[in-house]
Amino acid sequence: MSDNGIISKVRLGTGGPEVGVQGLGCMGMSFAYGPTDADEARATLERALELGVTLYDTADVYGKGENEKFVSPFIRANRDKVVVATKFGLGIHPDDPTKRIIRNDPPYIRRSVEGSLQRLGVEVIDLYYMHRRDVNIPIEETVGVMAELVSEGKVKQLGLSEVTGDELRAAHAVHPIAAVQSEWSLFSRDIEAAVVPAAAELGVTLVPYSPLGRGFLTGAFVNADQELGAGDFRRQQPRFTGENAAANATLLEPVRKIAEGRDATPGQVALAWVQQRAAVHGLGVVPIPGTRRPSRIEENTAATRLILTASELELLEPIAGRVAGGRYTDMSFTSAGRE
Repeated sequence: MSDNGIISKVRLGTGGPEVGVQGLGCMGMSFAYGPTDADEARATLERALELGVTLYDTADVYGKGENEKFVSPFIRANRDKVVVATKFGLGIHPDDPTKRIIRNDPPYIRRSVEGSLQRLGVEVIDLYYMHRRDVNIPIEETVGVMAELVSEGKVKQLGLSEVTGDELRAAHAVHPIAAVQSEWSLFSRDIEAAVVPAAAELGVTLVPYSPLGRGFLTGAFVNADQELGAGDFRRQQPRFTGENAAANATLLEPVRKIAEGRDATPGQVALAWVQQRAAVHGLGVVPIPGTRRPSRIEENTAATRLILTASELELLEPIAGRVAGGRYTDMSFTSAGRE
């Protein structure tokens, strides 16, 4: 981060654009985390750009397309300054919001990209992700269709989300993959076993989602059932409720201790840890913490200039191995069972 507060840049993949070293997850602005002040959320988008955040992440599943519509005016007004990422392949079961529907078949992909282009109001999507892997369709076939979208000028760069190391290699052999998006935080480190080494080998950028543990690592809440509204997605996640939440809250003590010693917030320590994975593993890392407040954008981007010491990193090292509860109630729609 420079002296004027503007964050530094990193290239997306080997042939992609330069983006701010921290992006912005836009999902919560209109989906999953309860009521939103739309004006404040729009101000957050603007403040992020002022601070050098240029990668804005959404998906067609967020609010059934409403999130893409929400960010559209901002994206169009700043089209030459921003990189917009969206996704296809994941839906919510109409009868059970805890269940997911995954589709990667070619007709579905083609309908999805046209829908996203229309809702975003752009002629081309800068980074188009396969949101989840349909194991019934060879990944080479899925990426082959995505590659056709590049040739047709509808998409610039390709991304994958929640894939294994082998799936990434197979996909990259069909068409260069610019970015892999997976959960990566002090609470979730399973991708370090195979996905991160594969990405480093191939020159693929890692885009960690939920780098703040969906807010839990900031200390914003302790028990989702007791503190968050009925419509909040986090009430469905095992590690944030009941005995799991109480156990996991105790794991934050070293985060708070480091934060106090560095005149930082726990969230900044958690983000700094993720940002430093780039140097640890030798690859580009662009976390996309989500927020709906300009002040939080300022806090989050300031974390890019917080460099944790070896002794501080050692204090944080055991946390992930002690976390109670899974990332989701149903892990079948993640890469966890395929690695």
